[in-house]
Amino acid sequence: MTGTRLPAALLGVILTLLPSRAHAQFGTQQHSPETPAPPPITALDDIRYLSDDRLAGRMTGSVGADSAAAYLARRFEQVGLQPAAGGWYQSFTVAKEAPVAQSARVGGLVGKNVIGLLPGHDPGLRNETVIVGAHYDHLGLGGFGSLDPDSTGKVHNGADDNASGAAMLIHLAARLAQSPPARTVLFIAFSGEELGLLGSAHYVRQPVYPLSSTMAMINLDMVGRLRNGRLIVYGARTAKEFPALLDSLNWHAGFDLKAQGDGYGPSDQSSFYAAGRPVLHVFTDLHGDYHRTTDDWQKIDPEGFRRVANFTMGVVTALANRPARLTPVEVEPPAHSTAGAMPAYGTYLGTIPDMTDNPGGVRLLGVRAGSPAERAGLRGDDIITRIGDLEIPDLQAMTNALRSHEPGDTVSIVIRRGNRVTTVRATLGTRGG
Repeated sequence: MTGTRLPAALLGVILTLLPSRAHAQFGTQQHSPETPAPPPITALDDIRYLSDDRLAGRMTGSVGADSAAAYLARRFEQVGLQPAAGGWYQSFTVAKEAPVAQSARVGGLVGKNVIGLLPGHDPGLRNETVIVGAHYDHLGLGGFGSLDPDSTGKVHNGADDNASGAAMLIHLAARLAQSPPARTVLFIAFSGEELGLLGSAHYVRQPVYPLSSTMAMINLDMVGRLRNGRLIVYGARTAKEFPALLDSLNWHAGFDLKAQGDGYGPSDQSSFYAAGRPVLHVFTDLHGDYHRTTDDWQKIDPEGFRRVANFTMGVVTALANRPARLTPVEVEPPAHSTAGAMPAYGTYLGTIPDMTDNPGGVRLLGVRAGSPAERAGLRGDDIITRIGDLEIPDLQAMTNALRSHEPGDTVSIVIRRGNRVTTVRATLGTRGG
């Protein structure tokens, strides 16, 4: 992969980059009875490893991504998970014709989901699953997807996006393994999220457990930089029971909780919501280092991470132990989804929206390289106020407007750019693999 892959000769080097404490716990060092055992590996240790420069940004299909996958499988095993049917890895090939894959030059490469299983203890309910997921891929050496100018060739470490979510998977698994719940919990570290949710879409097409027996999917994406106690949980309207559950858990947690929205959005929960499953996306919000070279482990907030992990632990435990199934809210798939398109998106514009509250329009943090948005001249800090005939007061309205069109449609997009109001025209595409 031009511009994103390390030389193959470095593979052996990268595979030895586990922190010294990890080496000890994985059996690569021997300790006599007189030698004190090394301290346990912390979440910050995991984040530091996954966001190390030597993994080169974990672009799907790269040597660095493979090293991250191997590390996650080892950590899953260490904390007490079992491999899923077929092993720790679920592989998929990035379609060469996928527009985003072409921009990132990864078409034809292989991504790996890492799957660990914690069997439930109840003889009946253990045949039902709760999925806890987080993507571990990132932007590699920049260019594609980056919001840093002139970033090609520079490592994008993605400590918060999404080494933080992958690390939280490990530490939730370690805690749950001490006292497994009634239902089986499936922990999945997805690849290909930055290319259009490719890994989660592949799992939905080829699930380890039938989706009909999957109670819910909890997605952890950017959970490492809590600020002012503000926690966002998307998907709160995807099951009738979710609002009361989240409110009751937050009574103790004390977050400034923003629980809102359906299950569609630019992260892996969308694949499961499009397939009819209740979902929640736990999120500590965007920040100025999002998709930039400055998203490094030193900026992770360990205490905030701990609080979010405790809250999520409560969510997963409650779902995995409740006697009855959830009541899903009726889900309609995105309009005009086509073969090969991501089911959670349908038409593809390629904007990167600011997910915070922005009344009066949707402010953009940036646009995807090679996307219809980029070709139309959209850019970061533009505020979209209308698409076609539809006003765009918020992100949900923008999502609805895009779903009302088919790939190939050309639409007028009204934007505010500074003090000016202007109109651009974009030909919508498809996204997928």
